[in-house]
Amino acid sequence: MNILQSCLLLLCIYLCYCENTTYTAKYDGVDLDQILSSDRLLNGYVSCLLDKGPCTPDGKELKQNLPDAIQDECSKCTDKQREGADKVMHYIIDHRPEDWKRLEEKYNSDGTYKLKYLNTKEPSNKSASKEDTYENGYEDDADDEDDENNKDHYTKKDTTN
Repeated sequence: MNILQSCLLLLCIYLCYCENTTYTAKYDGVDLDQILSSDRLLNGYVSCLLDKGPCTPDGKELKQNLPDAIQDECSKCTDKQREGADKVMHYIIDHRPEDWKRLEEKYNSDGTYKLKYLNTKEPSNKSASKEDTYENGYEDDADDEDDENNKDHYTKKDTTN
C-alpha cells in the first residue's frame, strides 16, 4: 500500500468517525416554544414518534436518533439539542402525562429519564416563608377568615433545620 492510499484510508476513517460525533444541527433552529404552545403541532410530533401519523423531515430525524440519544444520554447531541430535548421532555412529563406514558413505553421503558428529571425538579410546594410562620412555629394556611376559630388547623413547621 503506498503512502497516498494510506492517507486516503486514514482520511476516510477520520471522516466516518467525525460524522458520527454529533447529530445534525440542521433542525436546531426549530421554534420549540411554538410547537409546545400548539396542540396541533405537538400532537403531530407525538403521532410521528409513535408511528401513528406522518412525520415532518425534522420529526423523521428525531425519530431516527431518539433511541440512540436516550441510550447514550444524548452524548451525540449539541448543547442546544440537549437543552431542547430536556425542555420538550419536561414539558410533556408535566403537561401531557398520557403522551409521556406512551412515548416512554416505546423509547424508555425502564423510566430512567423521568426518574432523573423528577429527582432534580424543584418541588412545586415550596415551604412557607418566615412571614407566614408564627412565633409558636406554626405556618399560616393563607386563609385569614377562620384563623381565630380554627387554630388547630395550622400546620406545625419543622424548626429543626
